[in-house]
Amino acid sequence: MEKQARGVGKASLLALSVISMLAIDGIAAFAQDAPAKQVFGNIALPSSGPSASYGSYAKGCQSGAVALPTEGQGFQAMRLSRNRRWGQPQMISFIERFAQDAQKIGWPGLLIGDISQPRGGPMLTGHASHQIGLDADIWWRQMPNQIMSAEQRESMPFISMLDKSKFLTVDDRKWSPLNAKLVMMAASYPQVERIFVNPAIKQKLCKTWTGDRTFMGKIRPIYGHDEHFHVRLECPPGAANCKPQAPVGAGDGCDKSLAWWFTKEPWAAPKKDPNAKPPKPPRPMMVSDLPKACAAIAAAPSAGRAASVAAQKSYAPAAPEWDGEDAGPQSSRSGGPMPPADVPRPSSRPSSN
Repeated sequence: MEKQARGVGKASLLALSVISMLAIDGIAAFAQDAPAKQVFGNIALPSSGPSASYGSYAKGCQSGAVALPTEGQGFQAMRLSRNRRWGQPQMISFIERFAQDAQKIGWPGLLIGDISQPRGGPMLTGHASHQIGLDADIWWRQMPNQIMSAEQRESMPFISMLDKSKFLTVDDRKWSPLNAKLVMMAASYPQVERIFVNPAIKQKLCKTWTGDRTFMGKIRPIYGHDEHFHVRLECPPGAANCKPQAPVGAGDGCDKSLAWWFTKEPWAAPKKDPNAKPPKPPRPMMVSDLPKACAAIAAAPSAGRAASVAAQKSYAPAAPEWDGEDAGPQSSRSGGPMPPADVPRPSSRPSSN
C-alpha cells in the first residue's frame, strides 16, 4: 500500500508539473498578442530562475532580476512606487561599488532613479530603453545626509543642470567640478559602455575637463538628461542572448557630432503636408516583437518571498525628516536603518573591476 501511495503521489506531482507547464505555455501564447508595455508594465515581481538579459536595451526583457536595496552605503533609491529598481546582478553590483567610490571624491551619495521593471521589457510610461536590466539613471542632485522616507523620495524634485534662460547652456550656479568628476569616474569603469548626458553637459565637459580624457568618448549627448545621467553597462561576457550595441567610435566625441546638437536641425519641427492624410497611430510593440524568450519570462512563476519584500512600495525606515536642503559630504553612514535583510541580492557578486 505504501509503495502504491508513493506511486500515486509521484504521479500526482508529475501531473501537476505538466499542468503547470501547459498553463505557462498557454499564458505565454496569449501574451504574444498583447502590447508588451501592458504585459511587462503590470508585473510586480521578477521571474524565478537564473539571471539573464534577452534582446537589446530598447527591445528585450530580463529574467532572474534582483532589486537594488532601498538604500545602502552611499546611495538611496528614488521613486519607489514606480517599481523600477530591478536589474541584473552586474548592474546592482556596479551601483553599490560606484556609490562607495563616489564618496571617496567627496560626493555625498547617489540618488538612483529607474533601472528596469521586474522582468524588464517596455514600460507603460517613460523610457524606450531600460529593458534588459543593464541601464540605470543617476540623479545630478546630491543625496541628503539622512535616510528619506518613501514619501520624501516621491516628492523630492529633480534639479536641472541647465540655465533655462539660455539655449543649451549649463547653469554654473548648479554645476561644479565635482559633478564633472562624478560622471567621468562613472565612465572609467570597464563594464560601462555608454553614459548619456544632455548635449550642453557634454559640451561643458569637453571645454573644461583637464584630467584624463581616455573615457570621454563614452559620454554621449542626447535629448533630455539634464536632471540625471544614464549609465549603460555592456552585455556580460558570454551572454549569448544579450544583443550589444556597436562599439563607441574612437576619439573623445568633442567634434562635429557634438556641434550638430547646437544647430537648428535637431530641434526643428517636422514639416507637415497640409494635404496629407492624418497618419495612423503607431503600432504598439507587441510581446511577439520581443525575443522569443520574453513571452515565457512574462508568464513564468515569480521569485519567492524575498522578492516580494523587496517590491513593497510602502517601505519607509524611521529617519529624521528631510529639511529640503542638500547635504554636504558625510564621513560615515554606518549605523543607520537598513532595508529588510531578505531583499534579494546577487547570489554571486560580480567583480566591478
